Amino acid sequence: MADKKLNLNDFYQMKQNGEKITWITAYDYPMASFAQQAGIDMILVGDSLGMLVYGYSGTVSVTMDECIIHCKAVRRGAPDVFVVGDMPFGSYHTSDSDAVFNAVRFIKEANVDAIKLEGGQRVASKIKAISDAGIVVIGHIGLTPQSSAALGGFKAQGRTAESAEALINDAIAVQNSGAKMLLVEAIPPELAKAIKQIVNIPLLGIGAGADVDGQVMICGDILGYFEAFTPKFVKKYANLGEVIIKAIKDYIEDVKNVKFPAKEHTYSILPEEKTKFDAMLKKYIK
Repeated sequence: MADKKLNLNDFYQMKQNGEKITWITAYDYPMASFAQQAGIDMILVGDSLGMLVYGYSGTVSVTMDECIIHCKAVRRGAPDVFVVGDMPFGSYHTSDSDAVFNAVRFIKEANVDAIKLEGGQRVASKIKAISDAGIVVIGHIGLTPQSSAALGGFKAQGRTAESAEALINDAIAVQNSGAKMLLVEAIPPELAKAIKQIVNIPLLGIGAGADVDGQVMICGDILGYFEAFTPKFVKKYANLGEVIIKAIKDYIEDVKNVKFPAKEHTYSILPEEKTKFDAMLKKYIK
């Protein structure tokens, strides 16, 4: 566990020192607590909760209220970790003022330390407006799940010179608009390395190689309990899905065969009450 809650200055110092930043998603109190105990640097309450928690087919259906609820739970579970709220689809798309209003909700209602939003040049005015309101913004370019349909699905981005240049311009726009960190997703490592040389803010990656300032992973992916699909860039560190299924199967078998509950799982009548208890029962059971 970190000695103290890290802040923005710490992340910039880590970048300068070449120390990698660790970031993971969490959506509830237990996972956030585990992440804090493990010593994670940052937690993202991602809109991926739509798939991992609610079983939606994607992230677009996730609402602000759902995000706020989960951010509150994560903050309670990890009071000493830098927590980032993920602005869901529709919460910043209509206007700069709506973007600021919803970003403020994350800060006031869930006590997060920063917000993240997807997009490059097209959301520059939103990033600036939120930043001008005194809120830490983390940008997100490359594969942006909220706009995956427009990108042709969940596919790697920036694999041609033309699309790579567009992402470089997105990165510059995000930084110039006031974002304090930038997440790049599913882009070639060569491009991520180039972007790191071009921008000055900490660069986090997911599926972008090791030449970035840190990594983020979805908890359900690395722990093996999200089974709908596994991206190429995921390394599984556990298979909790198998563990959970086996535990439930063992429970079912024990109940069916009357092996559970055993005596050690029950509460007995107090010894001094046994005589009165038996006498009382005679009134009801002949």
